[in-house]
Amino acid sequence: MLPSNARKRHPVIEKRLLDLSEWASGQGFNRVENGTSGIGVITAGVAYQYAKEALPDASILKLGMVYPLPKQMIREFASRHKTLYVIEELDPFIEEQILAMGIAVQGKSLLPLCGELTPGRVKAGLDGGSPELAYEHKEPLPNRPPNMCPGCPHRGVFLALNRLKAFVNGDIGCYTLGFMPPLSAMDTCVCMGASIGNATGLGKVLNEEDSKKVVSVIGDSTFLHTGINGLIDMVYNKSEGTVIILDNRITGMTGRQENPSSGFTLMGEPTYEIDLEQLCRAVGVKNVRVIDPYELDNTRAVIKEEMERPEPSVIITRRPCMLIKRDVIERKPPLYVDADKCTACKACLKLGCPAIVWNPGDGPKGKAQVDKLLCVGCGVCEQVCKFGAFGACDE
Repeated sequence: MLPSNARKRHPVIEKRLLDLSEWASGQGFNRVENGTSGIGVITAGVAYQYAKEALPDASILKLGMVYPLPKQMIREFASRHKTLYVIEELDPFIEEQILAMGIAVQGKSLLPLCGELTPGRVKAGLDGGSPELAYEHKEPLPNRPPNMCPGCPHRGVFLALNRLKAFVNGDIGCYTLGFMPPLSAMDTCVCMGASIGNATGLGKVLNEEDSKKVVSVIGDSTFLHTGINGLIDMVYNKSEGTVIILDNRITGMTGRQENPSSGFTLMGEPTYEIDLEQLCRAVGVKNVRVIDPYELDNTRAVIKEEMERPEPSVIITRRPCMLIKRDVIERKPPLYVDADKCTACKACLKLGCPAIVWNPGDGPKGKAQVDKLLCVGCGVCEQVCKFGAFGACDE
């Protein structure tokens, strides 16, 4: 579509939209359900169900296609009703277009811009009340913050970053939970792929000492999706920064889908496996290292060493996700805590592992315990405990 062709096609596109609007007015997916009151409602999607419950006697124009709008159909519908509402979630997309047609309609002046609608919220708003959230529990409930799974290979990485007091630029993935206490090792999270770009910028504006603390964490699938260009820019702009690719061999957060570095297609068929090490070297990274994040001492030592480099470097932490669908994980028995060796130092709690719980009633200071139903025997807590209180259960 060169400029000379684009200028010729522009009128064609505009006419096509007008034709579509006229055509949509006669299609069954845009339909009118007549009611007995003088109220008319224009709506689409799930908001249609809320409108039916909140205003059972109203006439409803249910839109099956919202762009372009069936303008002639809307004009005819509006002419038959004294009061006209638009019920839609979030932004007033439909409402603003109808107002631009010169038709008086009410919508977001009564209904909230934010939050999911419900029949109760819709009715409260249209009745002139305050459309509060649909349900608020009256009983005090304990907080249940999101957490990385037991045995998550990312846990040891964030523990090391926390102890090294790194400036961690995060990304979109289950590893974003590294922000949560007690790991508390993430300072930025903007959008998919932004971690490396943020690290590049911080490396430029911080002083020489602080720039050595700049780290980016990004998952293997996210890196392949939108991270490669950021790494290229980091190398090209000669920025300091350590990029940690959290290679858990799968796309963990959104459902454990395969990705180009897993060696399988979405259909589960074997395919070419992208070599992350070669890829990073190909864009100009001289220092690329692969480590096992379950090895805590080595993980911390390698991260610390790479953070000292006055040039870009990449660390690939390679360990499969515990929820991976392929049978590639070594199955280990759960661990237990020897109460006689536990000194109640609570160092193990700093891992934030859901399988480790604290029993305050065990002894004068309490003791750590392991939930055998959750523990996968990864052994990370064994390395954290300096008193040898953790041991493996018998098979």
